[in-house]
Amino acid sequence: MIYFDNAATGGTKPDEVLLAVKSVLAQCANPGRSGHRLSVSMAERVFLTRSRLSSYFGGYGAERVVFTKNCTEALNIAIFSLQGHVVTTALEHNSVLRPLYARGNYAVCPLKEGKIDPDDLLALVQPDTQAVVLSLASNVTGYAPNVRAIRAVLPKEVLLICDGAQYGGHLPLSMKQLGIDALALAGHKGLNGIQGSGVLLFSPRFSPLPRLFGGTGTESNRLDMPDCYPERLESGTLNYPAIISLYEGILALQTNGEHDFTRMTRYLHAALSRLPVILYSSPNPFGILSFGSEKKNSEELAAILSSDFDIATRGGLHCAPLIHRAIDKTEGGSLRVSLGYQNTYREMDKFLSAIRKILA
Repeated sequence: MIYFDNAATGGTKPDEVLLAVKSVLAQCANPGRSGHRLSVSMAERVFLTRSRLSSYFGGYGAERVVFTKNCTEALNIAIFSLQGHVVTTALEHNSVLRPLYARGNYAVCPLKEGKIDPDDLLALVQPDTQAVVLSLASNVTGYAPNVRAIRAVLPKEVLLICDGAQYGGHLPLSMKQLGIDALALAGHKGLNGIQGSGVLLFSPRFSPLPRLFGGTGTESNRLDMPDCYPERLESGTLNYPAIISLYEGILALQTNGEHDFTRMTRYLHAALSRLPVILYSSPNPFGILSFGSEKKNSEELAAILSSDFDIATRGGLHCAPLIHRAIDKTEGGSLRVSLGYQNTYREMDKFLSAIRKILA
């Protein structure tokens, strides 16, 4: 199979990640829950992973790195910790939109030609606005808003919470330099980790509230949750294999460099622009390219690519309905090609050949 669905989950993991996960599955204890040597050793590895993540993303220390099962859980913790008005954008994934809809009291900044104007976003800020929540890279088009410009126009007291699911592992990012107060990540995409590896990093300006209650291995005499982080937000047994996969995945990025797919998406974009399709993406470093066709529905295109050519893509709305309302010209969603580090130009040529045959 040619796998072009890496924005949903990374299809291939580095060998060192797979070896590390296999190793810890062979003998595993509960990190931080017991005093024996194996448990203590695993707790130390968990701390080292927090430290590596904080360093890699310019964060605020290991204690402000919390592990979750995915980016959606991390965003839910952040969003449901907010009490005031929130501003978001039409770029967002449902992992932002649905929690905001559930809690209410929010406004959505529209797009201008598929992009976010910082002044339009600022115009929605009210006296009681507590936070702006936005994606660092669209999972539909690969567009990245200018976070530095957005932070610059926002009042200092307004928190900036970012969905980094598609951004992490592709370009350097420093929370401190960009003024990001909370960063949610999906470890199983650009960060080379396995499924079950989500992360929330946050600044001292932000005090997330627990959404899950239970054992933490600390302050067990209390019936309420501990006051200190990360224990305050981590109830129950940690997903140690997923955490170790993140440690090795970040190490691989630091050793080999981030995955910048600008050249590859430029190649696809140039070829598709000569076909009867409507392009919704520009070349970008996140490996995401979406397009529509008036000849066939995007989900039908994806089904034919899978059944007849053994090529995995994704059709539909990609869990991001507002951006589709803003950009879709076929009203049939989009076919998304999303690249991983394992993909090649030969595979892209096979995909382009298949699209030509289907649309002929």
